[in-house]
Amino acid sequence: MTAMVKSEGVHKSFGPVHVLKGIDLEVAPREVFCLVGPSGSGKSTFLRCINHLEQINAGRLYVDGDLVGYRQKGDKLYELKDSEVALKRRDIGMVFQRFNLFPHMTATENVMEAPIQVRGESKAVARARAERLLDRVGLSDKAGNYPAQLSGGQQQRVAIARALAMEPKLMLFDEPTSALDPELVGEVLDVMRGLAEDGMTMIVVTHEMGFAREVGDALVFMDDGVVVESGHPRDVLNNPQHDRTKAFLSKVL
Repeated sequence: MTAMVKSEGVHKSFGPVHVLKGIDLEVAPREVFCLVGPSGSGKSTFLRCINHLEQINAGRLYVDGDLVGYRQKGDKLYELKDSEVALKRRDIGMVFQRFNLFPHMTATENVMEAPIQVRGESKAVARARAERLLDRVGLSDKAGNYPAQLSGGQQQRVAIARALAMEPKLMLFDEPTSALDPELVGEVLDVMRGLAEDGMTMIVVTHEMGFAREVGDALVFMDDGVVVESGHPRDVLNNPQHDRTKAFLSKVL
């Protein structure tokens, strides 16, 4: 079975700062893969490399068997054109800490926008899907509301619906609850739980250890740009083997 995501020796630097120092990991189809670790450990950067929002400096990244951002001929890599990268990126949904919704569009219009603009879908088809997805994230009663009329948790659920509107085969979540008030976190995690039950492949950068333990299939602890420890979430969280993992978990659990 082809891995949905495969990372081989991935390095990434920003100027003199070496952020990723040889990341090797695999994410299986339908897996919920959690990335945890302190701020600045490279988790979000790695996520952004998966859909080529950041270019890697060395190594190989594959999504569903295809090289990310490059074409290989012989031993050489050739960078894909922006249009080719955009085409591949359609298969990858991403949800950020900040919701980045269009303020002048209703919830429905926000979810409709990408399929119409990127795929050339008709408004009727896009609207029907948007309504279905808003219902799926529990917001059918807010379909006509603008972002300013929604709570942070509701905006983030619209953002998830918007990412799902492109019918991706992989969903990336970059600390999707970290900007939310504590009482709103649960409603977003419930939506993600539902996606996991539906078999969506998900990579989740998170500080929500309860979610990782309960929903995750695999967990990687990253620190200082390397994978320190990995395994089943319950094993890593209940019985960490590495001193760095123990020190981190003692602060967050």
